[in-house]
Amino acid sequence: MAGFLSRLFHHSAPPSIRCGAVVPAAGSSTRMGQDKLLLPLDGVPVILHTLRALDDCPHIAEIVVVTREDLIVPISSLCKDAALSKVRKVVRGGATRTHSVLAGVEELSRDMDLAAIHDGARPLVSPEVLDAVIRRAEQCGAAAPAVPLKDTIKVARDGLVEHTPDRSILYAVQTPQVFQRDLIRTALVKALEEGAELTDDCSAVERLGIGVALTQGDYRNLKLTTPEDLAVAEALLTWREHP
Repeated sequence: MAGFLSRLFHHSAPPSIRCGAVVPAAGSSTRMGQDKLLLPLDGVPVILHTLRALDDCPHIAEIVVVTREDLIVPISSLCKDAALSKVRKVVRGGATRTHSVLAGVEELSRDMDLAAIHDGARPLVSPEVLDAVIRRAEQCGAAAPAVPLKDTIKVARDGLVEHTPDRSILYAVQTPQVFQRDLIRTALVKALEEGAELTDDCSAVERLGIGVALTQGDYRNLKLTTPEDLAVAEALLTWREHP
């Protein structure tokens, strides 16, 4: 935490950004009906698309994948066969996503200034999204990509609408969510100690009273959750490669 406060008050950036990526990939894929990380997307497993995008990012120095025990060997083999040079470790996740992310952060090399936490099931993240959010986190300590909501949102209880929030101030937050390494570690430990239920990693930092900067996300940076998402991702990948 002391390192984070020091960086807030000393704005001179190091010559190069030292960022390690943590890829939570330990979910059960219940809504997909089968393991989504190994499903083919344009003939390549989803997780490989995700890891290649991170491996190609010049700001990312190393990658730690956190997955289920039964996937450690298959994912390790995929990384080896694909010659992903930055994948440093594939480790077992914990009981919850927060436990898994913390386990991944702990495995990053101690000289990593930043930790970029990116969902294993977001295979279409672009170089532009990665560059913008990592650079912003380097400046302010915590950043995440986001896109304005397209749909009108209703707040309802027992099937009845209570109110309609102003859509102009609502954003869908994506990953990678990038933080000063000591900051996110402290935030995750505190959240676990206090039994907080988190929906994303920004929430852990927000609980400490620290703001998270938003950068430009991309509607194509979708998270694969249902079979329909995979079909959309196939179409987006084709569109991206053959516009």
